[in-house]
Amino acid sequence: MSESADKPAAPPRRKAGRHRGEGQWAAGHFSPLNPNEQTKKDDDGLNVRTRIETIYAHRGFDSIDGADLRGRMRWWGLYTQRRPGIDGGKTAILEPEELDDEFFMLRVRIDGGRLTTAQLRVVAEISQEFARGTADITDRQNIQYHWIRIEDMPEIWRRLEAVGLSTTEACGDTPRVIVGSPVAGIAADEIVDGTPAIEEIQRRVLGNKAFSNLPRKFKAAISGSPQQDVAHEVNDVAFVGVEHPERGPGFDLWVGGGLSTNPKIGVRLGAFVPPEDVPDVYEGVIGLFRDYGYRRLRNRARIKFLVADWGAGKFRQVLEDEYLLRRLADGPAPAAPVEQWRDHIGVHRQRDGRYYIGFAPRVGRVDGTTLAKIADLAEAHGSGRVRTTVQQKMLILDVPEDRVTSLTEGLAALDLTAEPSPFRRGTMACTGIEFCKLAIVETKARGASLIDELERRLPGFTEPLTININGCPNSCARIQIADIGLKGQLVTDAEGRQVEGYQVHLGGSLGLEPGFGRKVRGLKVTSAELPDYIERVLRAFQEQRAEGESFARWAARADQEALT
Repeated sequence: MSESADKPAAPPRRKAGRHRGEGQWAAGHFSPLNPNEQTKKDDDGLNVRTRIETIYAHRGFDSIDGADLRGRMRWWGLYTQRRPGIDGGKTAILEPEELDDEFFMLRVRIDGGRLTTAQLRVVAEISQEFARGTADITDRQNIQYHWIRIEDMPEIWRRLEAVGLSTTEACGDTPRVIVGSPVAGIAADEIVDGTPAIEEIQRRVLGNKAFSNLPRKFKAAISGSPQQDVAHEVNDVAFVGVEHPERGPGFDLWVGGGLSTNPKIGVRLGAFVPPEDVPDVYEGVIGLFRDYGYRRLRNRARIKFLVADWGAGKFRQVLEDEYLLRRLADGPAPAAPVEQWRDHIGVHRQRDGRYYIGFAPRVGRVDGTTLAKIADLAEAHGSGRVRTTVQQKMLILDVPEDRVTSLTEGLAALDLTAEPSPFRRGTMACTGIEFCKLAIVETKARGASLIDELERRLPGFTEPLTININGCPNSCARIQIADIGLKGQLVTDAEGRQVEGYQVHLGGSLGLEPGFGRKVRGLKVTSAELPDYIERVLRAFQEQRAEGESFARWAARADQEALT
């Protein structure tokens, strides 16, 4: 499902009458402003750090200005977390101040998933001292804390920045973390290393006020792995490793992917980008989004809506004519991913003869104590580098061959297996109602217990399978592209009570056949029914699948009875 550059989409039809504009700066539409745009116009979000350090950290939570609290603090990775004891039925009813706790979620951006063991140890210490032990791995390679007090932020920033880490623009209408291949620069089969491009983009863009007021968040992915390991299809901009027949290794350019309530697969621009040109092209795409993105209605402010309206041809033309001031070469599409699993779990040989080991926490949930032990294990086995992945997993790099067995045994002792079941390997979950103000249902604990239950019920199941659990419709856990996607909502049980449950999406996928999961009409499952339901569907899959058929392909053709 891609769109070539030589077939621009027809322009969208407009209703008769005067059009108010979409809030595009490049078209001269600077007003009227919605509340979010007004807040950004009043003061750049990057400026809030000074107030945090000089005022709020000294006077406490009650001193924080409302526009800073629920807006600008995101530019430094801070969100208020959900007040305990508020059930999911009240999520959409209560005012923000009624949902806010006096503690914060804090997101540490880890571009490319790259961490040294020294950095990981600092992340662990902050978790233990300031975050009640919390330190979840997100599906964008970040580390996410909870229970953070505003009074502690200056010291947290001091410690992170002393080891080269940052929370700058980890949230907000900003250039978010650039996800990258966790095996960049070391994998034996790598097409091209995206690390230099990520580092140069960070240098140019991070904290740069030329890009700190975007219409909405801007997510980027850069990977030269043939495993296509960064979910490039659902990023705002993505650079995918390819081999050009005349120009050598480089990247294929994609734009306009995204999920949430209006999911779209990104489109190819048909353009080849040499490795050294990636920062320029990234800057061009983000500048185009800043200037032409839709700011009038916030629910249409992501770049995917602009791409859908313009088509690949016009988008590429504007990018080249107005931002790059040169033509991009045409290039080939990426080959199909070499494996169904794209997560690097297990023991793998590096190009230098050493090994990397990928292992699986449960739904990304770790803690500061565990992270410190991972750093200790890595160093004790000759490694100073670890990586996070977009599947909420981790890798330890550079392990000598004679230390591999000892390391995997040490990880297993921490319940971090390098040989997980398909259920543990393939299950992801967002933050959920435990901390998120948008959530309706529990996710992390539900996912962990579901893994245990499915391993007990289906011990012989070995097929690749993804189960993504989301606490609300926003798809932070990418439910539409999972084999089994579970969107949290309140449902009615057999006794007529409203309880936590899920709308089910079946058969989503990325790779050679990207597409969104099938919603089975009327199918909603209570949390209590979830293990029974998934077991039933997976047994039907095992009985009915053709040889070599994936779950996604089977779900697309299966009759409704088999899916309910």
